[in-house]
Amino acid sequence: MGSTAYNYSGETVIVTGGSSGIGREIALRFAEAGATVLNADVREDPKNTNETEPTHELIEAAGGTATYVETDVTEPAQIASLIGEAREYGGVDVMINNAGLYIGKSLREVSPEEFDRIHAVNVRGVFFGCQAAANDMIERDHSGVILNTASISSTHAQFDQVQYDSTKGAIRMVTRGAALELAEHGIRVNGVAPGQIATEFLEGWTETAQREAQEEKFLKPVPLRRAGRPADVAGAYLYLASDDASYVTGELLHVDGGWQIC
Repeated sequence: MGSTAYNYSGETVIVTGGSSGIGREIALRFAEAGATVLNADVREDPKNTNETEPTHELIEAAGGTATYVETDVTEPAQIASLIGEAREYGGVDVMINNAGLYIGKSLREVSPEEFDRIHAVNVRGVFFGCQAAANDMIERDHSGVILNTASISSTHAQFDQVQYDSTKGAIRMVTRGAALELAEHGIRVNGVAPGQIATEFLEGWTETAQREAQEEKFLKPVPLRRAGRPADVAGAYLYLASDDASYVTGELLHVDGGWQIC
């Protein structure tokens, strides 16, 4: 099959939650394509114990330009500071609201504190990430791109995930609403909906995802018969940020191995 090469030289990309998992792969791929990358995360080191180098150091070691900005996306003031940091590199061209939190419990078990926490990270973080990036782009009269990490949970309910599903459903509508409002400014807003991706998103998920993706006894098997990898997902972000997607906005692109069609 063919391959695609992207060129993001001269562009500045912010990736929230870029220290580990999908976010780390997104950051590395944009850096490989020539972008200056700002990794905005609450922790600098990757969660995967097999990976020791922080994302920005790995990019710099490969000859790229990157920096780490400690950022709690539940605090709009910190997101605003992050956007200000991007001004030092010419301003944000691509804003990727990827930081997320998972709490797996049933409807009857979730505490008010857990509910508030997961919505603060997943929904509040994405909403104000979109707002801050949009305000900055409009102020600079720049037609940038905003990408949000959604999920198969944006459109499909799953057992013991109602609080998580509700946040990802909200991200879908934030994406669509923002796309509608920002179109007149030439700013495109889209979402990526990963499926069962083997990452360190929660303890033991790598092994669990790989097993569930391959075992037909599970309620929702993955037609491609394997869990995805961060590398399977990152390319969707490069595509949606590129000129090839210049007529795509308000879209939710599923990258799930066919999970949603079962």
